[in-house]
Amino acid sequence: MAENVAKSSYTAADIDLLEGLAGVRKRPAMYIGSTNLTGVHHLVWEIVDNAVDEALSGYGNTIKITIYKDGSLGVEDEGRGIPVDIHRQTGMPAVQLIFTTLHSGGKFSNKAYTSSAGLHGVGSAVTNALSEYCDVTVYKAGQIHHIRFEDGGKLVTPLEVLGNTKKKGTTVRFKPDSRIFSTVDFKYDIIANHIQESAFLLKGVKFVLSDERSGEKVEFCYNDGIKEYIGSLEQNKKTLGDIIAFEGVEDSISLDIALQYAYEDYGENIYSYANNVRTRDGGTHEQGFRQGLTKAVNDYAEENGLLRNKQKLDGSDIREGLTAIISLKIPEEKLEYEGQTKQKLGTPEALPILSNFIYNNFSYYLAEHKEFAVNLIKKCQDSMTARVAARKARDEARSKKTVKQDIVLSDKLTPAASKDYDKNELFIVEGDSAGGTAKKSRDRMHQAILPLRGKPLNTFGLGLDKVLKNEECATLINTIGCGVLENCNPDNSHYGKIIFMTDADTDGAHIQTLLITFFYNFMRPLILKGKVFVAMPPLYRASREIKGKEVYKYAWDDEGLADAKKELGGSPRVNRYKGLGEMNDDQLKESTMDPKTRQLLKVTIEDSVLAEQRLITLMGNDPAQRRDWIEENINFNEVDSFIDEVK
Repeated sequence: MAENVAKSSYTAADIDLLEGLAGVRKRPAMYIGSTNLTGVHHLVWEIVDNAVDEALSGYGNTIKITIYKDGSLGVEDEGRGIPVDIHRQTGMPAVQLIFTTLHSGGKFSNKAYTSSAGLHGVGSAVTNALSEYCDVTVYKAGQIHHIRFEDGGKLVTPLEVLGNTKKKGTTVRFKPDSRIFSTVDFKYDIIANHIQESAFLLKGVKFVLSDERSGEKVEFCYNDGIKEYIGSLEQNKKTLGDIIAFEGVEDSISLDIALQYAYEDYGENIYSYANNVRTRDGGTHEQGFRQGLTKAVNDYAEENGLLRNKQKLDGSDIREGLTAIISLKIPEEKLEYEGQTKQKLGTPEALPILSNFIYNNFSYYLAEHKEFAVNLIKKCQDSMTARVAARKARDEARSKKTVKQDIVLSDKLTPAASKDYDKNELFIVEGDSAGGTAKKSRDRMHQAILPLRGKPLNTFGLGLDKVLKNEECATLINTIGCGVLENCNPDNSHYGKIIFMTDADTDGAHIQTLLITFFYNFMRPLILKGKVFVAMPPLYRASREIKGKEVYKYAWDDEGLADAKKELGGSPRVNRYKGLGEMNDDQLKESTMDPKTRQLLKVTIEDSVLAEQRLITLMGNDPAQRRDWIEENINFNEVDSFIDEVK
């Protein structure tokens, strides 16, 4: 009989009450998404967002973020200062209430904030709950107020007055708890990118980031706001016309939109925000923008006789090569998100407001800029022609099983026996040698092997028609079976996991980058669904004979090798793997392919703007920019672009 059968009685004695912030520490991922690098930085965003809300409401024009040598981080604003008077219902200082109680704050009504990034009232308290210490200093009403918490939000220094001041604002300094997080190391470039994004959205507000660990310091301040944001994203592209920007207020919702088209960009990049919060999953504002844009272009083309055979343009054709920023400031009483993490805007009024706003403004712009309008419609029609040709090619590929296609799909792919697609895994491996070893190492029921023939095509800036003509890309698309671009449905994938398994060297890293580029551009929903991974083969195997039996340890870097040698003792024999083909099949299985013992890196898109910028740098047409970035950032033992470690 199973040992974990629940007892038959269920009474009040079985109910656990987690006091204060204990619930946050018990289930941190419910509040910040994860306890890895992403979660650590989420603590930063919660505090930065509070400072941004003050600036958004017109209080203060400088926000300072400092990373200290002890691993803590401080955020200083010039706002009104967190209230320090006694809260009538609880009898405690308001600042203490805010940092120790969930769903407390000034953002549930429009009394303190007309619009704000925060909505649910958990930010400061969650950061406090998951920190070794949290130190708060408030400059308010001519006095310096101070309060300190330690060990997950326990009050150690009650609110006190330290002296007099002419300053106004709040400074919060906290150190993430290493008992909660797998890493507590703040990444300078991640924080810099995030606050630069905030600076673009807050015209004229200065953000200062200092890192005392390295001495680095940077300031961001943009008087032209999201127009400069678009400029930074499009700086290395051949663009169609100038940056187009519209501002206005409709039904108490402030709208700020900027957009630009690029000739050699075949993707669609729309970055939307509501009260400075990135709405990664879109929402009603993006829907309205797309509707209004499509109608404006089609109406202009029809009125000016530019439609071929009177055939209207599809929305996807109109948005090909488009980069757009949509930033809304919505009053609190109208602000609706779908879900706690505020990834998708749900405000119903945003859809018709955006649709009418972009239709009216873009229609007027097209009428006033005829040359741009004609070139844009020609570009959209070229996109439609390519899309129709690509669809025809896909249809022919499905209907005609030619000898060549049979070779592509059967000779290269070693399929899994199971038809339970969610449990199946596709290993994309580097060359026939590694492929042969992988075939011997695999679980035949659930693991398929697809060897690559040389390096994959660099798909950056290519249209689907050219990608489908490449044998390797066509094989990947047909093997995975979930479609591409707007037709990519991860639920139709023949594999629950798609795993890049390459050598741990520069060629392997390059292949991984090319594969990530392909999936990012043409099968992005697979990444967003968490189905794409990078295998982590070890660099070393240390072994020695103990009592007539070989004992061994795998190591993924030099530090791990030193630990393995120490653990084995004596003078162990060390094998340095130059490639997967050098491993025995049992070694490859145990170290890299067996779900019970392997390590995988999940490919994620935590910051789509940063991901886009890195792709432009690494895969674009500027070799000097690429070389500089690689020299400054790449350690080929750690392929960390767009990836987040998981076991």
